[in-house]
Amino acid sequence: MADTTTVYVGTVGQSVWRSRDGGLSFARSSTGMHSECDVRAMLIDPRDGSQLLCGNETGLFRSENAAESWSRVDGPLTGSQVWSLARDPASPDTIYAGSCPADLWKSTDNGLTWTLLDAAIPRECVGGAPLLPRVTCILCDPMDGAVFAGVEIAGARRSLDGGDSWTVLKEGLSSLDIHGLAAVWTNGKRTLLATTNNDVNRSEDDGDTWVPLRVSETWPWRYSRACRATLEDPSTVWVGAGNGPPGNQGGLYQTRDLGATWERLGLPQVTNSTVWNFGFNPADPQRVYVTSVSGQLFRTLDGGDTWTKLPMEFGEVRQVAWTP
Repeated sequence: MADTTTVYVGTVGQSVWRSRDGGLSFARSSTGMHSECDVRAMLIDPRDGSQLLCGNETGLFRSENAAESWSRVDGPLTGSQVWSLARDPASPDTIYAGSCPADLWKSTDNGLTWTLLDAAIPRECVGGAPLLPRVTCILCDPMDGAVFAGVEIAGARRSLDGGDSWTVLKEGLSSLDIHGLAAVWTNGKRTLLATTNNDVNRSEDDGDTWVPLRVSETWPWRYSRACRATLEDPSTVWVGAGNGPPGNQGGLYQTRDLGATWERLGLPQVTNSTVWNFGFNPADPQRVYVTSVSGQLFRTLDGGDTWTKLPMEFGEVRQVAWTP
């Protein structure tokens, strides 16, 4: 039986690509956006898979026809680089966006209008790094509605009141260069994992303090990027790693014990760069797409036990998403 899963890949310099056959073949789907724009954020509406939001270097765009065409969402995000998007699972019309220069935004009408949040993010990177801070990841915890955001390079932020107020989280981090965040609940308690440019960090007090896990003692690399609790088993966290941004090699790791031990998952090869993105969908928790930042695309249909490298390769991939 033919695979009719729709897969979207967001690239830097080549806009959005779409597959109608589970990832076997792709065509560019960027009508209404610049065909060479930089896509770093995508979000599919779980209530209607034909509804998408896309963030690029000029703002936010919407598609209502499965990426056949796109239209700009006019508003305060116009002209900003949109780096991250996240939906509140308990309130699907509530969406958070992260931008560069580093700001956090909130919409309560499914992305039509936006309000700037006061998250106390500096306008310059700590330590004088020659780049602007950017909100690289946003985590909406479905268990209690808490929102966490990672900033490159300014640590993490936490809101327990829907974005009205924020707490700066940085004590004990191996680096303030936050790339990814994941939350795991065990015995009614949340544990956070945060990936950075030099380690994976764990917090058992909602981010107030962190402990570096020293993954380079067991991994061949210490640079880590993608970080997600899996849908098949929310106590399992996957982390994408590699030897730098973009690096020239990488791999995929999972932990089932909050980072105490790690297992390397069996991608069919060492990737050509750091593993950067995961594509999950609750419609099928066992189907996951994984990409390297330098364009390789992999798929599992059994929750990570076996993997297939898909034929298409892109220049630079920053997002992957899919819908049945």
